[in-house]
Amino acid sequence: MGRIIGIDYGLKRIGLAVTDPLQIFASPLITVSPGEFDNFITGYLETNEVDAFVIGYPVQMNNKPSESVTYINPFIKKLKKTYPEKHIYLADERFTSQMAVRTMIEGGLKKKDRQDKSMVDKISASIILQSFLDNKSNKTENIKLI
Repeated sequence: MGRIIGIDYGLKRIGLAVTDPLQIFASPLITVSPGEFDNFITGYLETNEVDAFVIGYPVQMNNKPSESVTYINPFIKKLKKTYPEKHIYLADERFTSQMAVRTMIEGGLKKKDRQDKSMVDKISASIILQSFLDNKSNKTENIKLI
């Protein structure tokens, strides 16, 4: 069984998280710029077996996609075209940034460290991915791109 990569996509930074080989736990991996993403993922896939990608998808409170999808959808389309053999799932990313900051506070990080946006992004990616794993294990329906 391969790992699953969680992605918190942003125009400035992309937070990445990864599961353990048994797909039980999500851990923050790295934050890269959009320009570094392709090289990083290519290298990662050369040395690690990956089954799927889970992408945080911005949804409004009324469950409709937010305006941010205008830049996330092309990213998803490119990822699907580049890695057609990988499953791509979308996961609701509402409130993940706030949850990431709260996690950092509860973890005892100092205010200066909590202001590191790259830390917030990779923790957000791990929250998105862990939520997906929890829903999957509870057999909750996930959205899968075909």
